[in-house]
Amino acid sequence: MPQSRPRSEPPPGGTQPQEADVLRQTLRSPGYLKLLFFCALISIPVSLASFWFLAALHTMERAMWTDLPKALGWDVPPWWWPLPLLLVAGVVVGLVVPHMRGNGGHLPAAGLHTGGASAGALPGVIIAAVASLPLGAVLGPEAPLIALGGGLALLFRNLAQIPVTPQGTALIGAAGAAAAIATIFGNPLIAAVLLIEVAGVGGPQLFAVMLPSLLSAGVGDLVFTGLGRWTGLKIGSLKLELGVPVPHLDVPDVFWAVLIAAALALALHPVLTGARVIAAYVLERPLLRTVQCALAAAACASLYALITGLSPADITGSGQAMIGRLAADPHSWGVGALIGVLVFKGAGYAICLGSLRGGPVFPALCLGAVAGVLLGPLPGLGIVPAMGAGMAATAASALRLPVSSVVMVVLMLGGTAMIPVVIIAAVVAFVVTELLPVGPRIPELPAVPAKPTAPAAPAAPAA
Repeated sequence: MPQSRPRSEPPPGGTQPQEADVLRQTLRSPGYLKLLFFCALISIPVSLASFWFLAALHTMERAMWTDLPKALGWDVPPWWWPLPLLLVAGVVVGLVVPHMRGNGGHLPAAGLHTGGASAGALPGVIIAAVASLPLGAVLGPEAPLIALGGGLALLFRNLAQIPVTPQGTALIGAAGAAAAIATIFGNPLIAAVLLIEVAGVGGPQLFAVMLPSLLSAGVGDLVFTGLGRWTGLKIGSLKLELGVPVPHLDVPDVFWAVLIAAALALALHPVLTGARVIAAYVLERPLLRTVQCALAAAACASLYALITGLSPADITGSGQAMIGRLAADPHSWGVGALIGVLVFKGAGYAICLGSLRGGPVFPALCLGAVAGVLLGPLPGLGIVPAMGAGMAATAASALRLPVSSVVMVVLMLGGTAMIPVVIIAAVVAFVVTELLPVGPRIPELPAVPAKPTAPAAPAAPAA
């Protein structure tokens, strides 16, 4: 008979596993409880800052892509509209990356992570995000929000003169990031799960990170909900308003979900690999090559507009608004337009992942939603299960965070009916992605040294 795996011996005088004792000691320590209370406090100003940051991005995006074209006499932006806007984005980001601390944030081709947040990097992160996102980069705001939340939390820590320790820095940074990210997802559960999975911790350390992240995300969501109600400003909602009935799942849905997930993981692989190649290309000459990539992304949107006669705004931006339009009226899109979005937005996504600044989440979800609407008429399938499977597959492939992808898509669909399809699609896509070659290594961005402080004036000699 095969021998069972030996279990760890409990500590003397106790029957609980060692991990439970470590967790109990952590929770009972005065330092951790003070840290937990501090995380709850800082989540309020972090959420306020994140809300206004998102509101400013949405206002700028609406001004650039809706209000200004209408003021100039166009119902939709003309085909050439992305070219000057993304030229400006490329110049600004190309100047920020080599000259400001933090390089304007981490490369979105590297996925999401919480490490490296600092107060000194905040100006560069904000400038790069404001230049990239409202001007048409095919990226989302989640990565700048994580950097903003973590950096502000550490700034408040420094102002409060709390002792600096590696564990405290990690916990406070994660809590600030969770409070900030809750504003874009509109749900504290997604924020907490996402930050925990990004951190990649387990055992007692998982609970040590989970509690401040969950607490800060909950407080941040309360602040975000209240501000949205009081100010009347809309910064987007993750939950979709489905314009078609949600069907009951059956065997064909599961069968198609497996095939769709595997196919989308294979199709997204060259996009993600290409982003890594572009990142290495841009690093050699940041200004010139960032501008080149920004113009290439603009050309993708312009070609789509010329070929389809539709707005180039379908290609630019995060795609969050397009997901809502697809869910509300999926039958209004022609097959040619959907294929055009997949081709040109996928190309723009790869280019922007390797050159500009932002997050990878929403464009991946948008590509999955478009693929779902395109494949929904398959025999025995349907629009809603196809969208659920498509979004779960592309999110899991792009982020390599299957649990967060499942939670995100389930809450977007607003119910539990699609959970089996979403889980199967996320797992299949994640496994296929992990089995494929990773591609070239993401290059390390050069560190920009902090400006030296002026030396203190010598003391006057005593009389």
